[in-house]
Amino acid sequence: MEDIIRSGRFEIPVLMCDNHVLVVVKPCNMPVQADRSGDMDLLSALKKYVGERYNKPGAVYLGLVHRLDRPVGGVMVFARTSKAAQRLADAFQKHSVDKRYLAVVQGEMNSEMQLVNWLYKDEATGNVRAVPEATPGAKRAELITRPIACRESTTLTEVELMTGRAHQIRVQHLAAGYPLWGDNRYGGGKPGQQIALWAYRLTFQHPTLKNDMTFTMPPPEEGAWLLHQDILEGLTHEQ
Repeated sequence: MEDIIRSGRFEIPVLMCDNHVLVVVKPCNMPVQADRSGDMDLLSALKKYVGERYNKPGAVYLGLVHRLDRPVGGVMVFARTSKAAQRLADAFQKHSVDKRYLAVVQGEMNSEMQLVNWLYKDEATGNVRAVPEATPGAKRAELITRPIACRESTTLTEVELMTGRAHQIRVQHLAAGYPLWGDNRYGGGKPGQQIALWAYRLTFQHPTLKNDMTFTMPPPEEGAWLLHQDILEGLTHEQ
């Protein structure tokens, strides 16, 4: 870990920063980009950090090439040049970036599942739901979910995305009968619970060096993650 950025109530670990990419850990409940809430967002905090670290006057360029839902935390990469942004964006679009998530779902999942659904997003509310394939505006969503352990009527699972749709992991697990623990929007989470979804591993090709780079970060030691803490430590240390 290179540094820790402190922005209001949030702490943002910096895993790597060079002339082309910035890799950080997004805190839970921090928006990636400025929104109507007016809350401090990750992109603005990172631009401020880069400007101060490299003594750059004026506007700082930082390319946003992928996103995480506001309540979800984990590893993210940002581009420090327009060329890096284009190459990383292309890699995400072609699904050549390996993104792995950890989730704790409600119920006991006993075998790996490949989930394929058609998802429709209500632009007025921002909610997403699984719908029949022929529904106008619906988009195909696919993921693989691999259960790791079952404890106290929950399952720790690793999720690999085949597509990138809004709220995909949350809605597809709900449709399969395994809503995410603490998901207040889709899973019946209780007030004060933190959704148990975390982007724990990211592998991408460096936009100029062309070598593969892998970054991992375990989820915070709180909430549903505590049920599986010993497994999580071993899993993330093995990467």
